[in-house]
Amino acid sequence: MKWKSFFMAVLVSLIFGGAGLRSGAADAAKEPSPIDLARRLNQAFIDVADKVSPAVVVIQVAHKAGFGEDDEENPFYEMLPPDFRKRLEEEREKQRKEREKSRKFHRKPVFSGEGSGVVVRKEGYIITNRHVVDGAEKILVRLKDGTELDAEVRGVDAQSDLAVIKVEPKGVTLAVAKLADSDKTRVGEFAIAIGAPFLLDYSVTFGHVSAKGRSGIIQDRDMDQDFIQTDASINPGNSGGPLVNIEGEVIGINTLIRGMSTGIGFAIPSNFAKEVTDKLISDGKFVRAYLGVRISPLKGENEYRDLITGVSDGVVITEIPPDGPAAKSDLKPGDVVTSVDGKAVSTVQQLKNEVRGKKIGAPVTLDVHRFGKNIKVKVKPEARPDEMPSMASRRKVEEEDKASTFGLTVQAVTKELAEQYNVEKTEGVLVTEVDQGSVAERKGIKPGDVVTEVNGKAVSSPKQFLQEIKSADAKRGIVIIYTTKGTSKIEVLRDDGE
Repeated sequence: MKWKSFFMAVLVSLIFGGAGLRSGAADAAKEPSPIDLARRLNQAFIDVADKVSPAVVVIQVAHKAGFGEDDEENPFYEMLPPDFRKRLEEEREKQRKEREKSRKFHRKPVFSGEGSGVVVRKEGYIITNRHVVDGAEKILVRLKDGTELDAEVRGVDAQSDLAVIKVEPKGVTLAVAKLADSDKTRVGEFAIAIGAPFLLDYSVTFGHVSAKGRSGIIQDRDMDQDFIQTDASINPGNSGGPLVNIEGEVIGINTLIRGMSTGIGFAIPSNFAKEVTDKLISDGKFVRAYLGVRISPLKGENEYRDLITGVSDGVVITEIPPDGPAAKSDLKPGDVVTSVDGKAVSTVQQLKNEVRGKKIGAPVTLDVHRFGKNIKVKVKPEARPDEMPSMASRRKVEEEDKASTFGLTVQAVTKELAEQYNVEKTEGVLVTEVDQGSVAERKGIKPGDVVTEVNGKAVSSPKQFLQEIKSADAKRGIVIIYTTKGTSKIEVLRDDGE
């Protein structure tokens, strides 16, 4: 672009020509020419690529059977451009067929997924994105010189979409990337992305840091992190690779894009990535401390702000749920938190950042402004509940909450289901489906009925209901007691075709 070329010319002149301007007219002849300045900047980008690329790895993944069926459950999935999402779905179907052939003929694993990563410890620890290695049956890491090493997942953090994988160097000396202090990263500075977009290994693209502190990127997700926005070209395959500054230091881990060729990409700041990965390496998991409050910046609460005097910055406590740690403290809705253990906070993200790494159960001191008075309130943070259970655990919960037999399906009697079927919330299991022509239908059992006993034993969960059914003799007959429209009934279910 012409404007970009012009901008670069002006920028390099300011960077490299400033000293010459100060030296006076006598040194004018010694000033580098514009083409020399361009060459220096050109060499600077080459040096960064040469310095960082050896620490970048290409990650190839062979997925387990069934992987990809729940992609839409991943909050990061919605960020994919529609055309790429369609291509991904087609690729998933192709992978499924290849895996079936592989199992049938006992072939080697099919490496059909690819992403990027960056080596952060010489022992072989590599940062990448969780979605790169999610569902991996086997992982192969390729270095810049072509060396291939097997890798294993050492820990993942679903909420941040970060993962750590480990390789055994086996005599190979690994290049290690240096992580920058991302808090010092400035909007407007150069940003260089290195990775394997669209299977094009070790592609280098450059741009700038477009913004910092981007939050709310994924809607309806209460995340405790923010992102660096960049216009450096990031595409599928760059995921997990580094975003680096002109010094060759990693300022972020490339994670998200918004639309293809839009120049809007997002990277997880290196400070937060280091915080998470250090714990994944040492503990295999990252546990977040939290206060259990709903918060909003004071500057964003215009109506409430007009009623507050004596404080101009801070975070407003808008709600305190009854089951969180803050409910056990002296915090109150309307309190304005101005610092956490002496560290000033003025935004929601700053407060989350300060609390996140605190020791679980150890009290933190909040400086609070409450209706004209400055007080101190102690709160003991607790482990933040996991908001993104694994697909496997979700399926397990669903299986435990539902059971089917004799043509009827039962579920736990929740408040929502009780309202839906217009029944009293009571002990028992709710019939939600009855198969046409089944034993249950012939006996007159209908959706909305509540089974309370099986063979004289009270049942209060689908799991218990199924256990009692299985422990009985279905040929002889199983006695169930149930209520229908408030009337209690008894029926005998037999597996004899009657």
